[in-house]
Amino acid sequence: MPFLGQDWRSPGWQWVKTEDGWKRCEAFSPALEDENNQLNDISHTVIITGDDEDEEIYSTEDCELAAKKRRKDHFRNNTDSQCFYREKWIYVHKESTRERHGYCTLGEAFNRLDFSSAIQDIRRFNYVVKLLQLIAKSQLTSLSGAAQKNYFNILDKIVQKVMEDQYNPRLIKDLLQDLSSTLCILIRGVGKSVLVGNINIWICRLETILLWQQQLKNLQMNKQVNNGLTLSDLPLHMLNNILYRFSDGWDIITLGQVTPTLYMLSEDRQLWKKLCQYHFAEKQFCRHLIPSEKGHIDWKLMYFALQKCYPTKEQYGDTLHFCRHCSILFWKDTGHPCTASDPNTCLMPVSPQHFIDLFKF
Repeated sequence: MPFLGQDWRSPGWQWVKTEDGWKRCEAFSPALEDENNQLNDISHTVIITGDDEDEEIYSTEDCELAAKKRRKDHFRNNTDSQCFYREKWIYVHKESTRERHGYCTLGEAFNRLDFSSAIQDIRRFNYVVKLLQLIAKSQLTSLSGAAQKNYFNILDKIVQKVMEDQYNPRLIKDLLQDLSSTLCILIRGVGKSVLVGNINIWICRLETILLWQQQLKNLQMNKQVNNGLTLSDLPLHMLNNILYRFSDGWDIITLGQVTPTLYMLSEDRQLWKKLCQYHFAEKQFCRHLIPSEKGHIDWKLMYFALQKCYPTKEQYGDTLHFCRHCSILFWKDTGHPCTASDPNTCLMPVSPQHFIDLFKF
């Protein structure tokens, strides 16, 4: 099992035994591995320099130094690069102790938890997008330079996925709107706020965001050609059951625009009443009663009025989990090195806001 700490008793690195002795496992990148292989191939190559064509032979030590410098330049200058780690979990600690020096930052957690792969899983897609939206609103300046690169690389992959799959573009539009608003404020207030990196880089990122917004605005939904059973062919009670399983009012409205039958079902007062009761407490919607022209309560208008005043419940197919015994944050299907007798009793699902709160100091 790998060590969890970084001190004289627990160096925090994972070691592998080879024929040449023990070697440390480092963060890896496929592109960087190819570059290092090319560099190793020329470890004893004769290089011609100067007008007098003197020969200079590089030693193995020189090549190792060149490889280290190449690795640093790769991660520093290549904006498309991203750090990958073998373990998809991170130990969360907020202060230094005798066993562990330093603390875990939001940017470090963002780099370690492999959000780039998580967006390909439809169960985690909404979760990652919501997390990126919360970071855009309040935690963007707390990200390190490497974490910023990862953030925008993941955002780029999300936009491209939406353009290809046309999956939930409204959610991405809200994210980009919040991110552009935050960047406009930070760029105008440069000098007053802390922005890691050159101001021109942030201006280029803002221009990229505006381009993404334009692409999503021009996105045309492809009409699927299907000669089999369609949504309109289902009986009314099944369509009604589908609507009752939605937890977002905008999804209900969007589905109601498909056919006149679905529109009629989406305007059901009982449907919107159930939605209000699911998201809000009785004391909350009793303060915002909105009667209709017929004297009944307009639950649809109430839902959107309450949404502006109170947070709604969040539903995700899969979330990050936190082990209270080990203080480790991880994806449940990847697991973590837990030492508890019954690990399942120590697990706690982590909402996007809770993820942000874990790294506030």
